[in-house]
Amino acid sequence: MLALMACKEKERVVGREEAPGKCPHCGGAVTATVVEAERRLCRCLTLYLETKLKFYCSVCSRRLDRLIP
Repeated sequence: MLALMACKEKERVVGREEAPGKCPHCGGAVTATVVEAERRLCRCLTLYLETKLKFYCSVCSRRLDRLIP
């Protein structure tokens, strides 16, 4: 029998920069955040490491991934 241990996902912000465009909700500036996501098995074995780009409004702090292509 194979027992699967709990996996943990840890995110770390690598960098931030201003992105073009405005927030459709409040008209604020858009910030692009580079996030490194790491999933580990039992704190010792890294299953994968992924870099993500997330967009947020700097005024209302809403996530804008679905609104900006």
